[in-house]
Amino acid sequence: MTGYWRKPDETEFSFVGRFFRTGDVGYMDEDGYIFIVDRIKNMINGAGFKVYPRCIEDALYEHPAVAEVCVVGIPDDYRGEAPKAYVRLKDGAHTTAADLLAFLRPKLSKLELPAAIEFRDELPKTMIGKLFKKALRTQAQG
Repeated sequence: MTGYWRKPDETEFSFVGRFFRTGDVGYMDEDGYIFIVDRIKNMINGAGFKVYPRCIEDALYEHPAVAEVCVVGIPDDYRGEAPKAYVRLKDGAHTTAADLLAFLRPKLSKLELPAAIEFRDELPKTMIGKLFKKALRTQAQG
């Protein structure tokens, strides 16, 4: 790829020399394997620390009652931004926000713990069926 069609500003922002910045956050292990952790635009800046929603989501998916989860950043007076988890439970399952936080405490740092957990019957999805973080982020900001 040499650039975005008729979008020179986006092309200039997305390339560093001949390298394309995808917006993905990842790391390379000692064997040279690359692991994608999250997207830069999903990252939450809590008190100057990087918090990756995917890490929180992965930890929540370990809970037996959780069917779907989506974590976005919400405004926080103290930290600037804090994680908020939107959770859809499995059919017939029951848990509370306090139960989920207790489940997460040994798995996450204090900055990664959700400041809020909201249970929903359905989470918004894109046309192709992926969880739609942008819609939840917009709702949380507004």
